[in-house]
Amino acid sequence: MKSPSNIMRQSSLTKLGSMINTAVNKRVGNGDIQWCFSQVKGTLEDDVTEADIISCVEFNHDGDLLATGDKGGRVVIFQRDPVSKNSIPRRGEYNVYSTFQSHEPEFDYLKSLEIEEKINKIRWLKRKNPAHFLLSTNDKTIKLWKVSERDKRVEGYNTKEENGTIRDPACITSLRVPTIKPMELMVEASPRRIFANAHTYHINSISVNSDQETYLSADDLRINLWHLEITDQSFNIVDIKPTNMEELTEVITAAEFHPAECNVLVYSSSKGTIRLCDMRSAALCDQHSKLFEEPEDPTNRSFFSEIISSISDVKLSNSGRYMISRDYLSVKVWDLQMETKPIECYPVHEYLRSKLCSLYENDCIFDKFECCWSGNDSAIMTGSYNNFFRVFDRTTKRDLTLEAARDIAKPKTLLKPRKVCTGGKRKKDEISVDCLDFNKKILHTAWHPSENVVAVAATNNLFLFQDKL
Repeated sequence: MKSPSNIMRQSSLTKLGSMINTAVNKRVGNGDIQWCFSQVKGTLEDDVTEADIISCVEFNHDGDLLATGDKGGRVVIFQRDPVSKNSIPRRGEYNVYSTFQSHEPEFDYLKSLEIEEKINKIRWLKRKNPAHFLLSTNDKTIKLWKVSERDKRVEGYNTKEENGTIRDPACITSLRVPTIKPMELMVEASPRRIFANAHTYHINSISVNSDQETYLSADDLRINLWHLEITDQSFNIVDIKPTNMEELTEVITAAEFHPAECNVLVYSSSKGTIRLCDMRSAALCDQHSKLFEEPEDPTNRSFFSEIISSISDVKLSNSGRYMISRDYLSVKVWDLQMETKPIECYPVHEYLRSKLCSLYENDCIFDKFECCWSGNDSAIMTGSYNNFFRVFDRTTKRDLTLEAARDIAKPKTLLKPRKVCTGGKRKKDEISVDCLDFNKKILHTAWHPSENVVAVAATNNLFLFQDKL
């Protein structure tokens, strides 16, 4: 039997897992959503290497770029196709824009510990000039990348040849004016800052502040505040590490800044709580301003209650009024003005409650599913097993289960909503809970900031769906 402390640590440190498929959906008259396939990029082969598994997905602030990170330390940036963007109706099709190696595997000789190159999180900075900037992190090191375009070159230098070699000054007998000539577009990614050596434990979250000057990074026990221009110094703003590690009862699972108030941040824990901190009250935010926690239902109490109540992701709404939290079986919506209980609760895969024992044995119970808001905060999306993902409409209270599968990789193939049956006679198009593939899981999702375009990562494939008008 695993001890509670070991369960907590394993829950926090469990490794999670992915190139592109694109699909389109359309809304029908009764409010249900249907989906059809539009475009595919990447491979749909069975032989998938560990390095190709997608580990994070993130749109930039205007949705024109979409970045994915994988377990091999690579970042692939996709750019929205100009034709699809300007077509009527607009289509959500993306092409490869840039690919670069963000992190390499390392080895900590002092601790005899391997540091994986896997990209845990990517966060975009708001665009201030023609270049794009993004933060990427593995378990220990955060990097700030500049992604810029170059479509012109300078010719006719006086002091060097066209190949770059320096000319002998004695051979320079005349002066000439260099000229600028067009060239094939080149997209360059260069590291501008490297933020390292500030985390003892694995980094699970980074979040850019609304002031666009600072950002936070969180590991299992601490949250640090960084300035984007300062790489050798960070401020510890949350520290929950006990004096005696044997007394460890919870770990930090996710953290995020408020979208508008630069002094407010939230972080979730493996105990199922969310704490809101105000940096104006104290330099060290160990004393939270608000604590969001749902009272436990005694009728549902079991050996697994502590594990499945652990929050794997927390996201503040775009308006800043609400936040969503994802635990193992559900997604909850919280009002920042009400700490006592969530205002909405959506079961994601309640049919797995009877399978918790086997999910515990195969470690799936420690999987960390992410969740995301739609651009107008009216809908929520999160993933499940068997490459299922769920969409919840907060206005109509409708929900939809869809499968990101390879058999839709044909143009305009219509996707049917999937249903899972738990026992008895199985209806047509239903799948039995005993037939679900727990090796296929949707852990990472992202929603376009202003349109109904969503990205869903399934192993080494990324599916894009769009609301068809």
